Amino acid sequence: MIHVSATPVLALRGVSKRFGAVQALTDVDLEIHTGEVVALVGDNGAGKSTLVKTISGVHPIDDGTIEWEGRSVRIGRPHDAQNLGVATVYQDLALCDNLDVVANLFLGSELKSASVLDEIKMEKRARELLDTLSIRIPSVRIPVAALSGGQRQVVAIARALVGDPKVVILDEPTAALGVEQTAQVLDLVERLRERGHGVILISHNMADVKAVADKVAVLRLGRNNGTFSVADTSNEEIIAAITGATDNAVTRRKARTATAPKEDAK
Repeated sequence: MIHVSATPVLALRGVSKRFGAVQALTDVDLEIHTGEVVALVGDNGAGKSTLVKTISGVHPIDDGTIEWEGRSVRIGRPHDAQNLGVATVYQDLALCDNLDVVANLFLGSELKSASVLDEIKMEKRARELLDTLSIRIPSVRIPVAALSGGQRQVVAIARALVGDPKVVILDEPTAALGVEQTAQVLDLVERLRERGHGVILISHNMADVKAVADKVAVLRLGRNNGTFSVADTSNEEIIAAITGATDNAVTRRKARTATAPKEDAK
């Protein structure tokens, strides 16, 4: 049974971010618990990427508070987020095609022995990590360029786990993948939850969201527009929150009719 922490490992309270005259985020709240997958959804321009970059330290927040395990913290740069235990896998993956899987997994955090790269230890650690996550690739010594799209995605996720983070952010991990490759990535997302990681999943694919997420947090025009339990919410309700369909001419007319004074009967 997956244990979800009582206190959020990561919480955003009233977070706002401006870029000059553009208000990208306004009073955004978000909670991530260990052992929980939260899907962050919204239309293009809703603020998803900006929110992720505030968590990962690319864009420091202007207003509000970020809490880590119940205490207020400042994330001013990516190094701050990494030190806390936040790992982000961006959509471009940032893998080096000419290097093998082992080299990519430990890129920037290579293991050394007497100032020399310890290739044997890194290969052993790589195999252990991939086996733990049930990731199947032909060999850890083939160049990443030889892997399929799904295999490249899981290698990028595995690299994020080398430092054993508590929160993993996945930015559109199934974009442009085939059916089988998407299934492989979604299986990995579920294994991250089983290992006790808090996961933020950014996706436009509602089928993927419904398959693995516990909660769905909707952003619309840089603001919260609802947090929903996947088990208790229909696709239509979530899509209505994403598009703002609940705020239209018909609903406004109904609201006016309900509040308008009734004429006296003649």
